[in-house]
Amino acid sequence: MPPALLQVLEALSLWPGARWLQASGTAYLWVNAAHILGLGLLVGAIVPLDLRLLGLWRQVPLAALRPVLQPMAALGLALALLTGLWLFSVRPVDYAFNTAFQCKLALLVLALGNIAWQHGAVGWSARAQHAAAVRCRAALSLLLWLAMVLAGRWIGFL
Repeated sequence: MPPALLQVLEALSLWPGARWLQASGTAYLWVNAAHILGLGLLVGAIVPLDLRLLGLWRQVPLAALRPVLQPMAALGLALALLTGLWLFSVRPVDYAFNTAFQCKLALLVLALGNIAWQHGAVGWSARAQHAAAVRCRAALSLLLWLAMVLAGRWIGFL
């Protein structure tokens, strides 16, 4: 790791928010719970949408799901990212070298890229919902998000 990046990571662990979590088990508990809530909102919105794109609940139009699931997923993503960064700041150097954390970040980048790809392809139209490529990206989405959650749980074991 370049020395400049190591210095940035070490400095991150000194910011007041990180010091607060380092000193307070209760604060850490609340931020960790908020992170889990964010993941629950995010994955809880993505899974039904991906299952719908894979062919379940065909009687429910995609346009009916969008106003509920899209903002819920966005809220969950924002909460998970903010709290995840905050939790990372507690031990950034350790996490940066943690294989599970590295896997989680890689899976997150791939999952977010897949979302961008899927949204560009689907456009929430009724015609696109049956395309094999859309179903393939929905299956990939399920795999990536669930693997990312699993990698996140793995972090504590390394």
